[in-house]
Amino acid sequence: MSRPRVLFSAKPERWDETRAPLLQAARDAGLPIDLAKDHPPQAVDYIVYAPNGGLQDFTPFTRLKAVLNLWAGVEDVVDNPTLTVPLARMVDPSLTEGMIDYVTAHVLRHHMGLDAHIGRAPGDWDPVPPPLARDRRVTILGLGALGAACAEALAGLNFDVAGWSRTDKTLPGIRAFHGSAGLNQALHDSEISVLLLPHTPATDTLIDATRLAQMPAGAVLINPGRGALIDDAALLSALDAGHLSHATLDTFRTEPLPAHHPFWHHPRVTVTPHIASVSRPESCARVIVENIRRAEHGEPLLHLVDRDAGY
Repeated sequence: MSRPRVLFSAKPERWDETRAPLLQAARDAGLPIDLAKDHPPQAVDYIVYAPNGGLQDFTPFTRLKAVLNLWAGVEDVVDNPTLTVPLARMVDPSLTEGMIDYVTAHVLRHHMGLDAHIGRAPGDWDPVPPPLARDRRVTILGLGALGAACAEALAGLNFDVAGWSRTDKTLPGIRAFHGSAGLNQALHDSEISVLLLPHTPATDTLIDATRLAQMPAGAVLINPGRGALIDDAALLSALDAGHLSHATLDTFRTEPLPAHHPFWHHPRVTVTPHIASVSRPESCARVIVENIRRAEHGEPLLHLVDRDAGY
């Protein structure tokens, strides 16, 4: 069997950090690959791809078997009309672990009211304890791989966890909602809501003024999912009115978030620079190589994108 030719199409810094792990993962799998940044298009079997790497026209890749995305999100490539081969998104244990860490940390921060204790003035002694986790209602919007893992982690800490998804799903110990009516109920009951939905036409600006108004007074919104899930102006209005007590945001419609954006300057907003869940080169390399191995042996690919659903 000839070595599959693999084109790496991403920003240069990703090549520097991912090349050696990809080659090592291939050796470990007993699957030598011909990996390069400059294969002639007509010779390429697989593309390891990031949408910000510049490649947009897949037409010249006449023998291409699959595109293997380095990102969990595929909204920037899924509708590309020149991409007609299978597209696999990144589902990686390190992505899941990082998201659990981020979501758990910020849910606990808001649950415990830690901001009030940081920088407290001397003599400001207000010994009011927070409720127990079992009395705090947390809702995860999106019960895919990341959302389900975060819901289970929070339930393991004894939070009262609900989840919402587009279709009906069942997770042990999690109150599950689905559909439009289910979303309204999930938000109505949620003191802390975490957005872990993909960005699709159906979820664009899903959290608008109407949906924000359905959340209980004083609720917190955490968004490590996609920036376009939220109507920014509506969120700022809800914060200004005091209906929401805080928003912790890790993803934005424009990244990096422009310095003039009101989120940077709002006292009830925490901005983090898209750090909640990042692919680590060693673990994502193993996922990519496993999919190449599967394709070469005629086995179904892992984490295939549903083009109709958009993820």
